[in-house]
Amino acid sequence: MKSQKPIPPKLAESFLSWFCKGELLEEILGDLYEYHEELLDKPDWKRKLFYWFHVFHFLRPFAIKKTKPSQSNTTAMFRHNFLITFRNFKRYKSSFFINLIGLSTGLVCILLIYLWVRDELAMDKFHTNDHRLYQMLENVDQGTGMITRHSTSGPTAKALAEEMPEVEYAAMTTWVSDYTLSFNSKDVTGKGIYASKDYFQLFSYKLIQGKSNQVLADKKSIVLSKNLAVSLFGTTEDVVGKILEWQHEEKYQVSGIFENSPNNSSVQFDFLLTFEGFLDNNKWATNWFNTSPSTFLLMKEGVDIQDFNLKIVDLVRTKTEGKASHRTPFITPYSDVYLYNKYENGVQSGGRITYVKLFSIIALFILVIACINFMNLSTARASRRIKEVGIKKALGAYRATLIAQYLGESILLSFLSLVISILIVVVLLPQFSDITGKQLQIELNLSLLTCLSVVVLVTGLLAGSYPALYLSKFNPISMFKNNLSGGVGELWVRKGLVIFQFTISIVLIISVLVVYKQIEFTQNKNLGYKKDNILIIDRNGQLGNDRKLKTFITEIQNLPGIEIAASSGHDMTGHNGGTYGLFWPGKDPEDRTEFERMPITHGMLDVLGIEMKEGRAFSEEFPSDSSKIIFNEAGIDFMGLTDPIGKVVKLWGEERQIIGVVKNFHFESFHENVKPLFFWLSPNRTEYVMARVEKGKEQEAIQNLEKFHADFNPNFPINYRFLDTDYQALYESEKRVSVLSSYFAGIAILISCLGLFGLVAFTAERRLKEIGIRKILGSSSFGIIGLLSFDLTKMVILAILIGLPMSYFIADEWLDGFAFRITLEWWFFFGAGFMALLIAWLTISFQILKTANVNPIECLRDE
Repeated sequence: MKSQKPIPPKLAESFLSWFCKGELLEEILGDLYEYHEELLDKPDWKRKLFYWFHVFHFLRPFAIKKTKPSQSNTTAMFRHNFLITFRNFKRYKSSFFINLIGLSTGLVCILLIYLWVRDELAMDKFHTNDHRLYQMLENVDQGTGMITRHSTSGPTAKALAEEMPEVEYAAMTTWVSDYTLSFNSKDVTGKGIYASKDYFQLFSYKLIQGKSNQVLADKKSIVLSKNLAVSLFGTTEDVVGKILEWQHEEKYQVSGIFENSPNNSSVQFDFLLTFEGFLDNNKWATNWFNTSPSTFLLMKEGVDIQDFNLKIVDLVRTKTEGKASHRTPFITPYSDVYLYNKYENGVQSGGRITYVKLFSIIALFILVIACINFMNLSTARASRRIKEVGIKKALGAYRATLIAQYLGESILLSFLSLVISILIVVVLLPQFSDITGKQLQIELNLSLLTCLSVVVLVTGLLAGSYPALYLSKFNPISMFKNNLSGGVGELWVRKGLVIFQFTISIVLIISVLVVYKQIEFTQNKNLGYKKDNILIIDRNGQLGNDRKLKTFITEIQNLPGIEIAASSGHDMTGHNGGTYGLFWPGKDPEDRTEFERMPITHGMLDVLGIEMKEGRAFSEEFPSDSSKIIFNEAGIDFMGLTDPIGKVVKLWGEERQIIGVVKNFHFESFHENVKPLFFWLSPNRTEYVMARVEKGKEQEAIQNLEKFHADFNPNFPINYRFLDTDYQALYESEKRVSVLSSYFAGIAILISCLGLFGLVAFTAERRLKEIGIRKILGSSSFGIIGLLSFDLTKMVILAILIGLPMSYFIADEWLDGFAFRITLEWWFFFGAGFMALLIAWLTISFQILKTANVNPIECLRDE
């Protein structure tokens, strides 16, 4: 195809004059003058001659018939579009920087949330056989409702491996907790797991030394993590076969070394002992009626999991000859348990996946808000580019070519924003990792690069699509006559986008406030016991002996700074184990509601400051109290007992007399209702020593305690923590949500305000002559302020009216996850609406005041 010649200058001049009627031509040339400021002082005829040449030089690629462009024309067109883009960025600096800052900030949020979400979704996915790895759970019908628990019976794995051909391997695990390992007088505390011999056949924890099918074959073998091996032996070489002591009591032979658990493993442990050894010392776990360990299965390829779940429905019922018919086992993908760990009435109903979805939506909204700024400012500036578009279309440019040009501008801006955002994320990532409690890293792998490319492309298309389509749709005659039919629609679109921005901002403000108030509520509400200044000390070594335990408690109460101490089998911050082996007069035979059990020693109720409702606490003055029992109010109410003091119940077949009823207290998070609970004296079942420390003497008490423990319990390091710290950890997820939501809400508001500032500045600029005329005719500065802020106020108020009911629904839905929750007060919503309006006013105040006080002469002067 022959290349087309450019339109002759005289013909082009006549053509443009015909359309512009001799007026618009001057404006076109005037716009071009700004590109070469050094010629502004030259005579007018020289400037016009110079710019005529450049006009046709720049437009030459488009002065062709509507045929397929040649490669040379395409290259020239690309060069031309890039030059125009650069000049527009330079010419409209305020819009460019507002969009750049807004998009960069939005992309920072996108990248940070992406890294967090990717880490959450990757949790436990590293196992080689992840698609075949399952965990068994049980639905338990209590008669009053269904609960789902992760604990199973001790013989489960063995039975499944032997009886179910669909199962390739099965393993049981249970926690060892923190115990002391010793080698050559060196003591190291670690967290361990009892695991079946096939554990490493299921889970892909890499063995540095040892074989996966042998390391747990012997009951006296122990497998160490790399870190623990280095701590004990100084190396991982030639460690297998060495003998170490566990709790300075039993000897174990090292059979293997495994790589430390990766960060994306929900289970972190330092050593493994054999589950078979656990069963030898815990006969209660060898029957089908008791539950505590966890069961994991490696299914064979091609197994239909739904059919398998139907097959094992009666497993526990069959093994117990129908006596445990209330327990229904099922299996679920192991890597799903971390994210989908919440069940209601036996049906999966959420978990951590809720927060993954929540922050993904927030990231999307922030990106949309940033794109809205671009769309708003671009369409608002459209009239400045109508002449450019008109000339190109008149000279034969395709609409697709124009759309590509403006989409190219937005994609280029998106790319620049991405580069800046990556640099910001690199700087902020350590702080963000601290907030989320993760070790997040940016790795420029194929997955991330693909994701970033998609984000740039989507952001560019989303931000530039409306301006591109809007600018390219008009015909040239309407453009040169400034007769654009889309003005009203454009105005309403811009207003709608601003309303959308502030609606989202209002929802985020209220959400942050509600989360903050709920967390404040959990921290300040009376729990029914005193959690402050209570030290929790793990029982180990000499403290494992009941007689030594009593001596230890007696002695530390005499230490300066310690007021009172006792021992408990419950940590006061979670479900530590329940039983339905409790019977009372009138109990429904079908009722299997579990009562929380709390074994204690004398004085524990005083340590915790738990108040008696009626009756008395355990006392050493009454030796017969070892056969007595104390309930909480919830337990008495559930049993339906009136005048309970003196009545007799049966616990595991043994009669116990009720001597007291304590007021309800919270021993779990506020997500749970207060459950029925009982206390009984059982020193051998306690796991912790709790000591109340005198306020203001915490350091002195800890120093005295550490010194005494070192003498009393040599070779065993003291492990202690404060109860209020454990309590705060119950709401770690909510606190992180609160902090992250605060940051993201602030960013969303900042981006919205940036766009609003740019839009108001441009509106004020366009109405500058109108303002000058109004001032000449007598309008006051106050009147001008009202004129410019009236439309804005209407839009924000409309956003408030839309956002408030949405916020109420979202906040109420989130609070439903708490059994004890705050009341949604009216001032939450009024305050958020007023804050949004105030922020909007403050955002535009400077620009409006500046415009309202401008000199009328400057307003009417031609540029």
